[in-house]
Amino acid sequence: MEFPKFLLGDNTDYPTAIFVVHTEYPRFIINLEDDEVEWLEDFSKEDQKELEAEAESLIEEASAFYDREVSRYEQ
Repeated sequence: MEFPKFLLGDNTDYPTAIFVVHTEYPRFIINLEDDEVEWLEDFSKEDQKELEAEAESLIEEASAFYDREVSRYEQ
């Protein structure tokens, strides 16, 4: 099964949270309410350096994905 790069997540236990799931490596879930990120991968020290450089861009993409989805819903 193929998944889109980003998915929106919702849970009634967290009514104000805005979860975006990144399904490609490095997989993560971000809560856009507070920008908290939970990585779904284990990283070596070498990987962490590369990840730090890529993380900001991925988080910006996740936020842009959410904005796009909300704008489509509002139309």
